Amino acid sequence: MRLASIFRLRLRSLFSRASVERELDDELRYHLDRQVEENIAAGMSREDARRAALQSIHGFEQRKEECRDMRGLNLIDNLMRDVHFAIRQLRKNPGFTSTAILMLALGICASVAIFAFVDAALIKPLPYRNPGRLLAVFETAATCPRCNVSYLNFRDWKKNDELFSSLDVWGFNTYLLRTATGAQPALGTRVSDGFFRTLGVTPILGRDFHAGEDAPGAPRTVLLSFAAWKNRFGGSPNVLGQTVTLTDISYTIVGVLPREFQFAPRGPAEFWVPLNDHNFLGGCEKRRGCHNLFAVARLKDGVSAESALADMKSMAQQLEKQYPDSNRGFGADVVALSEVVSGDLRPILLVLLSGAGLLLLIACVNVSSLLVVRSESRRREIAVRSALGASRARITRQFVTEGLVLVAAGSVLGLALAYWTMHLLTALIPADKMGGMPFLNDLALNVHVIAFAGAVSLLAAVLFSLTPALRLSLPEMQAGLAEGGRGSAGTLWRRLGSKLVVLELATAVVLLVGAGLLDRSLYCLLHVDIGLQPDHLATLRVSLPNTNLTTEQLIPLERQIVSRIGSLPGVKSVGLSTSLPLSSWSLSTNIRVSGQPWNGERNDVPERAVSSGYLRALGAKLLRGRYFTEVEDDSAKPRVVLINDTFAKKYFPGEDPIGRQLSYENSHDRMEIVGIVEDIKEGQLDTANRATMYVPFTQDWLSSFGLVVRTSQGEQTLLPALTATLHQIDPGIATEDAATMSDVIDDSQSAYLHRSSAWLVGGFAALALVLGVVGLYGVIAYSVSQRTREVGIRMALGADRVSVYQLILKEAVWLTAAGIAIGLACSVAAGTLMRGLLFGVRAWDVPTLAAVAGVLGGAALLASYIPARRAASINPVEALRAE
Repeated sequence: MRLASIFRLRLRSLFSRASVERELDDELRYHLDRQVEENIAAGMSREDARRAALQSIHGFEQRKEECRDMRGLNLIDNLMRDVHFAIRQLRKNPGFTSTAILMLALGICASVAIFAFVDAALIKPLPYRNPGRLLAVFETAATCPRCNVSYLNFRDWKKNDELFSSLDVWGFNTYLLRTATGAQPALGTRVSDGFFRTLGVTPILGRDFHAGEDAPGAPRTVLLSFAAWKNRFGGSPNVLGQTVTLTDISYTIVGVLPREFQFAPRGPAEFWVPLNDHNFLGGCEKRRGCHNLFAVARLKDGVSAESALADMKSMAQQLEKQYPDSNRGFGADVVALSEVVSGDLRPILLVLLSGAGLLLLIACVNVSSLLVVRSESRRREIAVRSALGASRARITRQFVTEGLVLVAAGSVLGLALAYWTMHLLTALIPADKMGGMPFLNDLALNVHVIAFAGAVSLLAAVLFSLTPALRLSLPEMQAGLAEGGRGSAGTLWRRLGSKLVVLELATAVVLLVGAGLLDRSLYCLLHVDIGLQPDHLATLRVSLPNTNLTTEQLIPLERQIVSRIGSLPGVKSVGLSTSLPLSSWSLSTNIRVSGQPWNGERNDVPERAVSSGYLRALGAKLLRGRYFTEVEDDSAKPRVVLINDTFAKKYFPGEDPIGRQLSYENSHDRMEIVGIVEDIKEGQLDTANRATMYVPFTQDWLSSFGLVVRTSQGEQTLLPALTATLHQIDPGIATEDAATMSDVIDDSQSAYLHRSSAWLVGGFAALALVLGVVGLYGVIAYSVSQRTREVGIRMALGADRVSVYQLILKEAVWLTAAGIAIGLACSVAAGTLMRGLLFGVRAWDVPTLAAVAGVLGGAALLASYIPARRAASINPVEALRAE
């Protein structure tokens, strides 16, 4: 109770200062008047009574000071005086103040901005009910550690599982939506009936899917995303019960999802439909060997993810025994859904956060160095204050206050720069990439980010306050203060400053090597052999309006598309494919090689249905055999197949595969190998080539496919004409992702992630290089200023300029060499930790290490040359006279 009363009293004293002062005056005046009256009553005159009263309370103002101490007012006054004095001192040194604040602001800006991304992607909970209980479920195979899920396997899992409270699946889909301007592709998702209940998401309008609404024959219903409701239906509350036609099929709208709902693995899907829609996949869910879905599950309370994994593996083993033809070699795996959402961002964000942290470290070291140098220049001031009675604690408090003022200014500026940087970095993310990272839409200075910034600022405040304060506690400093000399202080700073500079340079080396390795990785990635000629090549995704075309209907349409596009000016060749290069390794199939022993193993290979001109249009190199032709390889002729070089080496080592035959799983139809092509990079740039097979488009087609066009002119200018020509053929044809192949390569996911990390770490490294060199310059320059007398004596005794240069540069060389050596050792360790982000380069890449050592060494020596030149220009007479 007493402590609470004291606390309330001090709070009132702080916020009601004028009122408290009046109360003190009134209270002391009251006691003074009472004492005067008592003295008068005792027989004193009024003047004597007042004089005696004043003597009895030992002075009116002294009593007021005691009362102020009791109420904490003097503490506040002293603090405010310290703050005002600190501001005056900092204003007297604008160069030091602006440099220190800017350095600290840059460090805080980088660390806070990157942490905001880390918080949004890795720390902030998913926007679902109890997200920690959500798991992503995969099937596994030897060539696919996280495979899509078979629908029939999912049904068996759901029937036999006892550890999940719910288990559901979802799959990709793209629909055609007819609009006033023609058909447009609209992203959709096919889900099982309990998908949203598993996530814990409730529609804001209408209802969720009913149980059993995903079964074959159930009514066709659809849930709208909030964006689709607003943009396509004007946010009308009467949208429920209306129908929307998606790819010529009518769906009844039964609900609208919340504005904040996001499902990052799918991206910005507009229409969510039950699984009973088999239109686009030709009944894939009817075959157990078809893996086209993704599973998400919610753990029961008290059940661990490890227990669920063991249970899933057990069920996978049972299904493998029960269905050996389709499930041989397939297992199961579960991971936290948050891990799937963050995907490839996790290692990159952690590397960037580490880089930002190193930059912050360099900034703090530099500011600490400046503070120590500044404390050296204030020795006489401190000596005078000490002689006048200021205690070590009082002087320390002043340094602490100045450190806090610096940190406050740097933190405010750093937060402002971080806010701007966050929005700048977000704006630089392409719209198609942002669709897969919806958690970045609400990037802001939230509670987590502010708390992180506060922690960084607190650590900086402690460091900047203790740096000069600890100097006061050293005997050498005390002697220097008493004598007003600078010999001991200068020697001390040269020792301390050299250590700080070595730390700065070593940290800069780590950042520079990291940036160099990432740049080399990006170069290797963009120059990897993709098996085609990307220049003068345009690409486009095409979706036909009618998905129920027969082969007899498709072949004339496909030939019309190729003919009309091929007749455009500047077009040299045209091709179609069910999947364009650099898209993914999906659309795989299980094959068997005729004439080779088979023991039930799976041979999953990516399959592409391509037109006869596709491989020629790409510029793919035919190694042996022939390409497809329209006449020889139509749907009425025997089935044929082309394979890539990796396929030939894997399944026909030392043999000629031309004329050999392949077959699909559980199929007696044979496909004859008629040619071998050089490997084409079908998956991402940073993935290894896989055995791939190509079949004629007329024998295995889809209603959605890619179009490639080889031109003799600028391919960018041809893209609008491609879309216009397809709409002339049929206004219902939808097109998307029109781009040049060069842009496809540059903007691919792997290239984008490598480029972004290289640019950001490179920016950190550039700042670190500047700060490190500036720190070295400061140490050498200060050393020269402290050795002016020594240099003057040397020159007076006959030393030439070369020897003076050697004297100064020798110190710089040792500091630089130590920093680079330590930094290179740390860089190899750091590169090993980030090896998952490297492509085509090792953590100990010698050219990168040598280049960094050369650049930093040259910059450091250049920075050291300036003070060395100043030292060599000293006039001995003037130097000795000044001393």
